[in-house]
Amino acid sequence: MASDQELSHFLAGIEKRAVKQAAYAVRDDQAALDIVQDAMILLAEKYGGQPVEKLEPLFQRILHNLINDWFRRRKVRNHLVTLFSKITGSRPDGEEDITETDLTNSISTKKGEINDRSAENALGRAQVLQAIEGGIEKLPARQREAFLLRYWEEFNVVETA
Repeated sequence: MASDQELSHFLAGIEKRAVKQAAYAVRDDQAALDIVQDAMILLAEKYGGQPVEKLEPLFQRILHNLINDWFRRRKVRNHLVTLFSKITGSRPDGEEDITETDLTNSISTKKGEINDRSAENALGRAQVLQAIEGGIEKLPARQREAFLLRYWEEFNVVETA
């Protein structure tokens, strides 16, 4: 049985890797942080009394399920936005307004900024990361997950399976 201190140590040790894994999966840093936080809370609430050696696979399963849930919610949300994206208004005199507003144009995303003293180094890192992310993005979902678990999380073949 894991003590509170062992659980805390486990969560602190896995945090960075879990955030990176979630960020690569969902492509949104803020959503990745929320997903990892939810996974940690679920692990602590539901499985905090499990032995320490069982925490890693439990946490990975919870994280995987929460990432899938995020994609499902996003799919539903995007479908609803698409359905209601074109809104035509009516003028007070009863005539229809011919202007349309597309709600999807009002949604903006923030890109992460790389702060570095050397713009050349920052650009080089950004290009390398973009190339890696592009390659990972081209993989099917299951292969991408296996790749990230095997090489990013450094799981062995059995743990990855």
